[in-house]
Amino acid sequence: MSAKDFDMIVIGAGPGGYVAAIRGAQLGLKVAVIEREHLGGICLNWGCIPTKALLRSAEVFHLMERAGEFGLSAGKVGYDIDAVVKRSRAVAGQLSAGVGHLLKKNKVTVIMGEASLPGRGRVAVTTDKGVQELSSRAIVLATGARARELPGLEADGRLVWNYRHALKPPHMPKKLLVIGSGAIGIEFASFYNTLGAETTVVEVLERILPAEDEEIAKFAKKQFVKQGMKIMEKSVVRQLERGKGKVTAHIETGGRLQKLRFDTVISAVGIVGNVENLGLEARGVKIERTHVVVDEYCRTGVEGLYAIGDIAGPPWLAHKASHEGVMVAELVAGRNPHPVRPESIAGCTYCHPQVASVGHTEARAKELGHEVRVGRFPFIGNGKAIALGEPEGMVKTVFDARTGELLGAHMVGAEVTELIQGYIIGRQLETTEEELMHTVFPHPTLSEMMHESVLDAWGRALHF
Repeated sequence: MSAKDFDMIVIGAGPGGYVAAIRGAQLGLKVAVIEREHLGGICLNWGCIPTKALLRSAEVFHLMERAGEFGLSAGKVGYDIDAVVKRSRAVAGQLSAGVGHLLKKNKVTVIMGEASLPGRGRVAVTTDKGVQELSSRAIVLATGARARELPGLEADGRLVWNYRHALKPPHMPKKLLVIGSGAIGIEFASFYNTLGAETTVVEVLERILPAEDEEIAKFAKKQFVKQGMKIMEKSVVRQLERGKGKVTAHIETGGRLQKLRFDTVISAVGIVGNVENLGLEARGVKIERTHVVVDEYCRTGVEGLYAIGDIAGPPWLAHKASHEGVMVAELVAGRNPHPVRPESIAGCTYCHPQVASVGHTEARAKELGHEVRVGRFPFIGNGKAIALGEPEGMVKTVFDARTGELLGAHMVGAEVTELIQGYIIGRQLETTEEELMHTVFPHPTLSEMMHESVLDAWGRALHF
């Protein structure tokens, strides 16, 4: 094998790509990873990690404002938006450097450049030194996705922002419009609203957080409104008139058009896959709605070519990409991994209150023909939640009434993005209500609500 021949080449070093490369190297493969921008990809540099750093600052700020509730006193509470952003970028930078260290430790060849597929089993890489060609029996596409831009709503970095602009804001918004109420939109709305921006969220569908269980989404909406957000559902932004330091949004709701003025707009209307300029069509790769079509093992249908993560379609989550990366590396190495099951991948939204879920919603479970048992338990009935000063929230569980199978779990409230892992493991182990009822949960913890919600599904809740 020559220096330019590899067992596996990964295009993209995001949470799917770099993990695939590391796992491949662990299995004895000679691996190269090609990245055109930053090690760690969008998630680590411009998504998951820096947004959580921002939201942590907002959370601490919110707690400082509530100091009196805890018997504490604080001087005039304020913030420095530049310092908040600087910390966020430093966190991302530290982790990006860490990815580089891990790749080096595992002897993965890293090439910074732009990749394309000139032929079967070949990758051309354009770098600042020119073009070099590599070959491999297995090529993994992990090029990710970028923000979708709608005509007339394009980001300009000044008045209208995408997620990158929102992470390094040129100014602190005073009156903010967020278009889209998925995880990205709601997280930015929560961050800027907490810091004092007058925030409006517009959602084209009938409710915010449309991927979540309806009951959980309604609970979250109630909390957002209580925090001062304005929520406009079943509404469409038809036009943005950009002026000097202001944007006039033409928003249609139920056939009625109104013009509202803002100083900042964040567009969070979805993503599109990075499928351009790779030569995919010439290789016979099928693309639908900007995403590569794959089977359950992330095979594209073209021999030796795989696609993982955001480029391979929903759910668009870093942990899904990473797990797919491991699965593909093991396939290439001759192992027999289990396919990734999308319905067992949790979704987490780090707004305030947090939202987390796994499996089927109550409505979806019924659509699939299940007779369901549903359990609920409120945070107000939990001692730890009250002690933390976080009594607003709910845990909801959905079971098959006949078999006791845990079909889905849905939460809203403090730290639910950490709690959800318990139900994820339960689903992976194919647990039933009986095992969960017999599990002893430690006291006092928020996790006790998970137990109580299961008990409630069978009319046995103890503390509510």
